[in-house]
Amino acid sequence: MKSLKWCHLLHLLSCILLLTQTSSMDGRKTYIVYMGDHPKDVVQSTELLHITMLQSILGSNFASDALLHSYKKSFNGFVAKLTEDEAMRMRGLEGVVSVFENKKHVLQTTKSWDFIGFPQNVKRSRTESDIIVGVIDYGIWPESNSFSDKGFGPPPRKWKGTCHNFPCNNKIIGAKYFRINGTFGKDDIISPRDSDGHGTHCASIAAGDLVESTSFFGLGSGTVRGGVPSARIAVYKPCWSSDCDIADVLQAFDEAIADGVDIISISLGPPTVVFINYFEDVFAIGAFHAMKKGILTSHSAGNLGPDLYTISNNAPWLLSVAASTIDRKFLTRVQLGDGAVYEGVSVNSFDQNNTSYPLIYAGDAPNIPGGYNSSISRFCQESSIDEDLVKGKIILCNDVPQGTFTERLISKVAGILVGSPLPKDVADIFALPAVSLSQKDGTLIQSYISLTSNPTAIIFKSHEGKDSLAPYIASFSSRGPNAITADILKPDLAAPGVDILAAWSPIGSVSGVKSDRRKVNYNIVSGTSMACPHVTAAAAYIKSFHPDWSPAAIKSALMTTATPMSEALNPEAEFAYGAGQLDPIKAVNPGLVYDANEIDYVKFLCGQGYDVKKIRAITSDNSSCTQNNIGTVSDLNLPSFAVFVNTSTFFSRVFHRSVTNVGSTTSKYRARVTTPPSLLNFKVEPEVLSFSSMGQKKSFTLTIEGRINVAIVSSSLIWDDGTFQVRSPVVVYD
Repeated sequence: MKSLKWCHLLHLLSCILLLTQTSSMDGRKTYIVYMGDHPKDVVQSTELLHITMLQSILGSNFASDALLHSYKKSFNGFVAKLTEDEAMRMRGLEGVVSVFENKKHVLQTTKSWDFIGFPQNVKRSRTESDIIVGVIDYGIWPESNSFSDKGFGPPPRKWKGTCHNFPCNNKIIGAKYFRINGTFGKDDIISPRDSDGHGTHCASIAAGDLVESTSFFGLGSGTVRGGVPSARIAVYKPCWSSDCDIADVLQAFDEAIADGVDIISISLGPPTVVFINYFEDVFAIGAFHAMKKGILTSHSAGNLGPDLYTISNNAPWLLSVAASTIDRKFLTRVQLGDGAVYEGVSVNSFDQNNTSYPLIYAGDAPNIPGGYNSSISRFCQESSIDEDLVKGKIILCNDVPQGTFTERLISKVAGILVGSPLPKDVADIFALPAVSLSQKDGTLIQSYISLTSNPTAIIFKSHEGKDSLAPYIASFSSRGPNAITADILKPDLAAPGVDILAAWSPIGSVSGVKSDRRKVNYNIVSGTSMACPHVTAAAAYIKSFHPDWSPAAIKSALMTTATPMSEALNPEAEFAYGAGQLDPIKAVNPGLVYDANEIDYVKFLCGQGYDVKKIRAITSDNSSCTQNNIGTVSDLNLPSFAVFVNTSTFFSRVFHRSVTNVGSTTSKYRARVTTPPSLLNFKVEPEVLSFSSMGQKKSFTLTIEGRINVAIVSSSLIWDDGTFQVRSPVVVYD
């Protein structure tokens, strides 16, 4: 059986605790067989080829339902039920790149666009309405005002997509859903319609219309808008109430690429940290084939921070997005019976109308018959509280209540105070009056309770405050380094992802708790899921001005124009924020771009030791890994530089790069390195690059040598012509 367990996370209203897919009685599980691109010289139909392959492995065990799905449009592969032994033998068949088990993934603004300097009246291209943003997520709520098609003409002629069991319009021009295993939960809507809210939220951040006078029960009020409000939206729904199967995610990529989207936005990821070979990772696979068709994939970095090595999407051909804060905070006050007032963070829409409620410490209410004592009950763990003792009271916990216990508490208690050492950079929405306080304040309130015969408290409705330290990277945002390829920097850049107001499904729970009956059209949510569509929109914005730019050129423009962020506020430095904070206006005119294409990535893969046969399957051509075609990581033309070294060892690394002039017809750029560390030497050759035409390319080398005596050393290489400053982050680490 599969089951759901709602739990609190700093980054989301809820998350899904996913169980391993249940095996059938014969020991078979669902596997994805990835075969690269479609071969150009094969007459046999794709599905027939897949059936033949399955028959060769299964023999007399082959049944008509063994083949669950064939990927036929943008790349070659299929989904089938296999035993571990059969999967192993399948890996040995000609043309198979990888075979991996189907697993589950989880879902990973009035203020934010203004905060990053992208105002409502920004200059727009007339072709913005021809840009199609493909959103792979939980679906969309089409009746939202954010997706009105008022003023829109018919879809662009290039569009090949369709709408399945869904009321599309001239704003939402495509909508499909996927469920290869055919199982649905009782709360699932079998269409691209969003019953959760997450997909609607992400889509509206990227390309929602302007909607005035929106708020969450009066909080965050203002005009909500997407980054490219004139762009079209195509929705691909692989997520359901129980899970997001990666086989369905891969089908969503297959369809989106074939339909002709311009940008793909995906805010999904694994529920735990995983490091996967690039061509056993559906995100890397889908993004690679999108790149081949000129489509950039924008992907959320993940919500598993703040530790290092928590980012899982490491492929160089996709854009990994970290989440940063904005200068708005939602603060909530609690007043005790003695008049003392404490302030914490939450998005609390409930108003207790100055009514005091009895206050109790969870450590004083253990469920003794259930075998619990105060050392457990103080954390408000599942079943640890005597629910009769806390009924009608505000309860002080040393951690956030989790699981089904949260559901029961809603009908029992008057509110929750959480005094814990957890970071206070995110304001969560609870299903009842609640606030997250500092550990110190929690201790003071606990002392008040112990010294007072009838302790009481009032939790006030939240108000807005200003965070003068913003932007900095949210504690939940996954951090690098890149565990797959150490000398490629990840994440790539950061964008607003904390306390973002955007459209919501009115049938989705605002807090992730089913018994929470509040219904809204706009909700405040945090996560790298929210940061990702900001970058998606910026990429679409660039594409509207430069329709012929490659995915790598757009990625370069976004990274080299990003605003540097503070190392003092982000001790993980570039492993937290990549190139820095998104700046869409500067990104449209970056001056120079670091471009790359499929051939460059093939050379990189050769250098990483990928088998020639597999590379040929991926590219569907005669690519080979000859001596002249094997590229090192240092040769891949990325807009960032990373070096992994041994702390005590002298090293020397040479990077080969080329830049393309997209700024002024005639220009002269001079290289400079910011604050080079004393133990390192940087040398750029040549130090001056002169251009005489648009599109002209120039090559250079960056040599870094020396030793480091700290874990992370940060710097930047800047090409400056007096008008454009093209900045690339440089990181040396051990």
